[in-house]
Amino acid sequence: MLDIKTVSVIGANGTMGAAVSGLIAAFGNAKVYMIARRMEAAEKAAGVAADSVKAGSVRNRLIPKTYDDFEVCISESDWVFESVAENIAVKSDIYKRIQACKKPGLIVTTGTSGFSINELSNIFDEAGQKRYFGTHFFNPPYNLTLCEVIRSKKTDAQLFDDMSAYLKVMLCRDVIETTDTPAFLGNRIGFHFMNKALQYAEKYKAEGGIDYIDAVLGPFTGRGMTPIATIDFVGLDVHKAIVDNIQQNSNDYDNGAFVLPAFVNGLITEGRMGMKTNDGLFKTVIGEDKSKQRMVYDIALGTLRPLRKYDLPFAKKMVNAMKTGNYQEAFEVLKRDTSKEAMLCKFFVVTYITYSLVTAQSVSPVVSDADIAMSKGFNWAGPVALMQALGGYDEVLKIAKQADMEGNLAAELEGIDGKNKRPVPAFDYRKYFRANL
Repeated sequence: MLDIKTVSVIGANGTMGAAVSGLIAAFGNAKVYMIARRMEAAEKAAGVAADSVKAGSVRNRLIPKTYDDFEVCISESDWVFESVAENIAVKSDIYKRIQACKKPGLIVTTGTSGFSINELSNIFDEAGQKRYFGTHFFNPPYNLTLCEVIRSKKTDAQLFDDMSAYLKVMLCRDVIETTDTPAFLGNRIGFHFMNKALQYAEKYKAEGGIDYIDAVLGPFTGRGMTPIATIDFVGLDVHKAIVDNIQQNSNDYDNGAFVLPAFVNGLITEGRMGMKTNDGLFKTVIGEDKSKQRMVYDIALGTLRPLRKYDLPFAKKMVNAMKTGNYQEAFEVLKRDTSKEAMLCKFFVVTYITYSLVTAQSVSPVVSDADIAMSKGFNWAGPVALMQALGGYDEVLKIAKQADMEGNLAAELEGIDGKNKRPVPAFDYRKYFRANL
């Protein structure tokens, strides 16, 4: 096991930088230099880091620092985790400073989900390239334990394996290896599904749009938070950055699913970024009597309105079956129902499975890693587990032929490598299905 005693987290005042600092201090028992532009921000981040792991006792291992102490911190460190802004010029400047003062054997990793690991690696000298790779954590990492590890062409294989073991054993991560592709595996699948949900919200704006699609894809479909509500939670600006990157730098069969709807660009321009600004796709309005009303952006009207309750008979039947533990009956309800909303739900469920399998067989060594990615990175039922719940590959193919709204799902499913048509699920699907609307 790697002996990592001192770590520098650069960009520690960011959400991910602070949270990962807390993990390293709490589970790795390491001293963590938390480097930020201003001492006030670094000190605040240290408190956030301790709180994020629910352990005030680690506060003495979280040491706030500014860039004035950068060289000293790096020269003492065994591992540097870079978590600065997704800006190539900013990262390049940081890496050049690391290169100038690092001690032999220093491990450097990046938390990027937007840039190529190979391209970033080239900023270092040959020795530095061997000890550089990606460690992509998910937010909040205390609850979402996925960590994608991505090697460059020059990464030392033994070090990569040793660091993967450290992340698993010491930091309690669910580690999967992915290839150096846009957004890697978890975000590639997750943001494909969420952005397609946004596109269909626009397509079905006359029926209600955003809350209509979220109602069709509720917790009974195997996710802790509905897809469009998740976008609001993540932040519209963050969502845009991720889908724009994938759309521009990939070319798979459903690349068009990453095109951001115009109405979302409009909200971003107005500074309405989602939950962090309490205004975006959703908004909570507090009345004079302190009552709270949940509002949603109505695409057709171009304004906010109160959240609606939709009467979806198929969903009620599924939830009632799940309440008694009869999951198979719940899925049979979905398969038998031919109402507009049930067909839309089936289309999205099979789209999720199909895109996951197609993507995973090119991005990950094991297709069932898609289950780990989505369960441990998004708190969603894994696509392989969901396929099993629906009766296996042949049943999913039948549903694809019945419910495909775009005309490509069956062909893509049939084109998957034979060995990947019946992979073994990584988890039991039942824990991810909620018996509520």
